[in-house]
Amino acid sequence: MRTIKEINEKIRKGQVVVVTAEEVIDLVEKKGVKKVAQEVDVVTTGTFGPMCSSGAYFNIGHTKPRIKIGGGTCTLNDVPAYTGFAAVDIYMGATAIPDDDPRNKVYPGEFKYGGAHVIEDIVAGKDVRLDATAYGTDCYPRRKLETLLNIKDLNEAVLFNMRNAYQNYNIAVNLSDKPIYTYLGMLKPNLGNANYCSAGQLSPLLKDPYYKTIGIGTKIFLGGGIGFVAWQGTQHNPGVPRRENGTTKVPGGTLSVIGDLKQMKSQYLVGTSMLGYGVTLIVGIGVPIPVLDEEVIQHAAAKDKDIYAPIVDYSQNYPQVIPGSLGEASYEQLKSGKITIQGKEVPTGNLSSYSKAVKISEELKSWIKKGDFELTEPVAKLPAADSGYSFKLLKERPILQKEE
Repeated sequence: MRTIKEINEKIRKGQVVVVTAEEVIDLVEKKGVKKVAQEVDVVTTGTFGPMCSSGAYFNIGHTKPRIKIGGGTCTLNDVPAYTGFAAVDIYMGATAIPDDDPRNKVYPGEFKYGGAHVIEDIVAGKDVRLDATAYGTDCYPRRKLETLLNIKDLNEAVLFNMRNAYQNYNIAVNLSDKPIYTYLGMLKPNLGNANYCSAGQLSPLLKDPYYKTIGIGTKIFLGGGIGFVAWQGTQHNPGVPRRENGTTKVPGGTLSVIGDLKQMKSQYLVGTSMLGYGVTLIVGIGVPIPVLDEEVIQHAAAKDKDIYAPIVDYSQNYPQVIPGSLGEASYEQLKSGKITIQGKEVPTGNLSSYSKAVKISEELKSWIKKGDFELTEPVAKLPAADSGYSFKLLKERPILQKEE
C-alpha cells in the first residue's frame, strides 16, 4: 500500500498523518481497518518501565600523562564500572552497586544508589566523581586518577541496553505465607497483590507482534532522544504461544537499543531502588510503526481487553523454574485495579507508567509531524517465530576436577 520511502516524503512535505497506538484503536472502531489503513501513515507506540538490562558506555578522554584504565579499576560515585576495554573506555551497568552496599545482608536491602542512578545523574548534567587505578605501562604510565566528570566534557556518552521493551510479561503473585521482594516489587503473602509491568495497548512489540516493521536499524525515541534498534534483545523468544491477534501469551520478543546519551533527558531515564532486589533503570522508549498495509493497522489496533498476560507465582514457580501459571488476565482487567485468582479478588499494581507511555507516544508523534524525525528502513528483520531462534535455559554440566 505504501513504503517507508513514501512516508518519509510525506514527512518532508508536512503531509504525514500520524496517530498514537491509543488513538488508532478508536479510529478503527469508527472507520474500520481498510479506511484507517488508507488514511494513516504512522502509528506511534510508547513504554516507560524498569528495564534492568541497561547501561551506558563512556569515553572519558586521555589524561596527561596517559592512563590505561582497561584492566584496572574504576568507580563513578563509588559505583563500579566495567573497565575491560581499552585505555579510557568504561561501561556502567544499570544494576551495579557500590562494594560497600550491604545488599540483602540487612533484609530487605534498600539499594539506595547504583549504576542506574549514576546514569540518571550524568544525563541530568550533574558532576560525578571518577576514581580509577591502573597498573601502568610504558605508553600509559599513570597509575591513579581522581576527577569530576560531566556529560558535556565526555567524548562519547552512549546508552546501550541489551534487553528492553519486553513483548508482554508476567503478572507476579505470591502464594507463600510471607512477603517476598522481587524485580516486580514487593508481593504480599497469600495472593495479597498482583504486580505487572507493561503499557499494554501502547507497548511497541505488542502492536507489531510479528516484527513486520520493527527490525535492526529501526529509529526510535529512546530516553527522550533518538536511538536505534541495534539487535534483538537478549532472551528474545519469538516462538512462544500467541493469541489469534498475534500477541504473545507469555514473554516473547525483546530489543537491544542504542542512542546518544547527550540527547536524552533524565525524566525518561530514572534510576530506581527496588526494595530487597536491587537497582534498575526506568527507560522511556517509543517506536514508530509505518502503516505499510492493512495488516499493520489490524495488529496496531489491538486493545487492552484483547491482550493477556500470564499469572505466575513468584514464591515457588518462578525461582524454581516450575512451568505453568495460575491463569491469565487481560490488561483491561489489570488496569481496573483488581483481578480474580483462585476465586479471590486480588488488587493489581503496574510498575510501568501508562501515562508516561502516552506522553512518549505523543511526543514521538509531534516529532514526526514537525518533520524532526524520519523513519528508517530496517537493515534486517528480527528473528521471528519460524526462524528457529529461541531462548534456552542454561544447560549445567559438572566441572571435573583434575586428579593430583
